[in-house]
Amino acid sequence: MCAAALAGVLAVSALDRAAGAEARDGLRDGLEQMVADGFPGAVAYVRDGTREERAASGLGDVERRVPAAIGDRFRIASNTKAFVSTVLLQLEGEGRLSLADSVERWLPGTVVGNGYRGAEISLRQLLNHTSGVHDPTTEAEFFAPYLQDGDRDRVISPREVIRRAVEHGPDFAPGERWGYSNTNYLLAGLVIEAVTGRSAPEEIDLRIVQPLGLDGTYFPVSESSVAGRHLRGYDLDGQDMTRFSTSYDWTAGAMVSTVDDLARFHRALFGGELLPERQQRALLETVRLPDAPRYGLGVQRIEVPCEDGDPDGDGSGADGRSVEAWMTDGGGPGYTSVAVGSADGRRQLVLVGNVFDLAEELAGRAPVPRSEAVARLQRAALCG
Repeated sequence: MCAAALAGVLAVSALDRAAGAEARDGLRDGLEQMVADGFPGAVAYVRDGTREERAASGLGDVERRVPAAIGDRFRIASNTKAFVSTVLLQLEGEGRLSLADSVERWLPGTVVGNGYRGAEISLRQLLNHTSGVHDPTTEAEFFAPYLQDGDRDRVISPREVIRRAVEHGPDFAPGERWGYSNTNYLLAGLVIEAVTGRSAPEEIDLRIVQPLGLDGTYFPVSESSVAGRHLRGYDLDGQDMTRFSTSYDWTAGAMVSTVDDLARFHRALFGGELLPERQQRALLETVRLPDAPRYGLGVQRIEVPCEDGDPDGDGSGADGRSVEAWMTDGGGPGYTSVAVGSADGRRQLVLVGNVFDLAEELAGRAPVPRSEAVARLQRAALCG
């Protein structure tokens, strides 16, 4: 899901104040439309240069009728992957590993047998999803304990997920194709631990969360709840999905954050604050394979059409104009979020809606409400 909002206000003149008021109204109107379209609540951060705006609409807790609030925490799901790739790239910049290293070098005996050769899978291929390692979390059977048996506290360790992936066999030979797999990032998390001797969540905290002052961000390992004030998450039928152990997701998608913290992380990452120049280039080098998205190392390059419609089918709008942007996103039980910024660093948005229906996704159907407001606000945020 890609999502949206309008640029904001740090007004210093009458004109700026008028523009800021219009932006606030547009942002709130968009969020209110998302709520009308089926999201119980939505929260957004938007930026245009130094001007910022934040807004929330709807309910963060349906049962208690508590409004969604700007600082509410939420599970960021696969946005976590960018934190993990950043740590591995930092370690490479320190000379402690190379992205050309094999999985077997750092995790001997972990990805072998049943068609796997860990010595032929590089760390880069884990991060850009060209490894061919299978993802068992795409299978309905995997989630039966949670969704069918109702055991939302079930802990499934990363190594158990990896074991099931190896048991299944590879989806394709390393480098042959592109295929999104959460298992890749579980392996990446284990590599961080093998290199540093500390837990992956601790490394992320020490290297990114603390230095950037991301006070609303943390990394639960096996907890089923979300600490502090937070949005409650729901499925499409309105069932509360907030209590859900994401132990299986670990370094593939278990982190908790806020819209402001994700925005700060993105500014630092794409602004070159976190990586040496060589590793920054590696982060943004996208896969060059037929039918592959423009996926880098935990981040994706997209084109945002600037008008309604896409007559040419190339991602541009009706007038052919589009904006290049970098994006991370995440969808997991109860929460859908996106963080996206223009490639020139000027414009940015972070949006969360508190619906994601895992069962619908596993059945191959849309896991979130359909809302035209999302695309309209994204265009407004990034195209101006």
